[in-house]
Amino acid sequence: MPPKPQPTGAKPLLDITTKLSDHYDLAPNPDLAASMADIYDRMDRVVSPADWAIYAPYVKAINDLKRERNAVVLAHNYMTPEIFHGISDVSGDSLQLAIEATKVDADVIVQCGVHFMAETSKILSPEKTVLMPDMSAGCSLAESITAEGVEEMRAKYPGAPVVSYVNTTAEVKAASDICCTSSNAVQIVDAMESDTVIMTPDQYLALNVANHSKKKVVFWEGSCIVHELYTADDLKAYREYDPEVKIIAHPECTPAVVAESDFTGSTSGIIKWVHDNKPKKAMLITECSMASNIADELPEVDFAKPCNMCPYMKKISLEKVLYVLHTMENQVEVDADVAEKARLSVQRMIDLSQKLGL
Repeated sequence: MPPKPQPTGAKPLLDITTKLSDHYDLAPNPDLAASMADIYDRMDRVVSPADWAIYAPYVKAINDLKRERNAVVLAHNYMTPEIFHGISDVSGDSLQLAIEATKVDADVIVQCGVHFMAETSKILSPEKTVLMPDMSAGCSLAESITAEGVEEMRAKYPGAPVVSYVNTTAEVKAASDICCTSSNAVQIVDAMESDTVIMTPDQYLALNVANHSKKKVVFWEGSCIVHELYTADDLKAYREYDPEVKIIAHPECTPAVVAESDFTGSTSGIIKWVHDNKPKKAMLITECSMASNIADELPEVDFAKPCNMCPYMKKISLEKVLYVLHTMENQVEVDADVAEKARLSVQRMIDLSQKLGL
């Protein structure tokens, strides 16, 4: 089944910049940049002083406007450093962001990630206004399946529960029995009562789960355009070139890539592993902004960067964040009935994870 069309509504960047310039002084400003050294210190290993002078006026304007709007910025681990370190109030993987958003005293959430993440935040915080800096920031994985696709799988495997990755649309979550993350997928699948479990939409996550589960795992053949690019042969070549390097892979990679890695985990799991182990050299087999975002925290670690970028994540920029906070445009809404059913799938996962001590 081809991916469904991405959400639309993105404005040309030139139009955004022109409109913002009528209200804010956004010219590069070395003096302002120097006065914001405390923020720059978090990213100076990967962002040049010249670039910081460009970013600083946007960072200041956004942080000032956040206070005026009583807003928080949620930044996924794949955001670029000027967003991740410069303006975010909460950072992490997609589910971490949505859960933490329920705990903050804010009226407005700006979701620096992709569209399904904004939906999840709205599902868990329906009373808050959720803004998406670029409505066209979709996800190849989330868009590879629809609610109708879930029903196709149910028809093929009657009675099998559907475990859907949180990287799915609200409609798919609503059509599923329970959600999972890349870190709890094995435990969630094993906890299902049926001998056969349907996983959607990531075929590689499902195959990696099947390698560690006692269940028969059947799956929808979706994949992430970033993680599927990595190959086991590439990793073998890296390791042959530099035997000291520790290879840390995301479970959205193929099982062959996972087999070549020293550790496999979610984005938050990868960050924790590197912090805990502090290898001399590390290669993160995931979206390449991850290494940039933790580089300054770990100066003792030399990060090799095989750089596969997510084109959807990179649609989010400081200009677009400032624009939606200024105009309050691009508000994300989820149908109330869909949201209620999707919330149940997510809450079942949260409750089961707590019961299992995860």
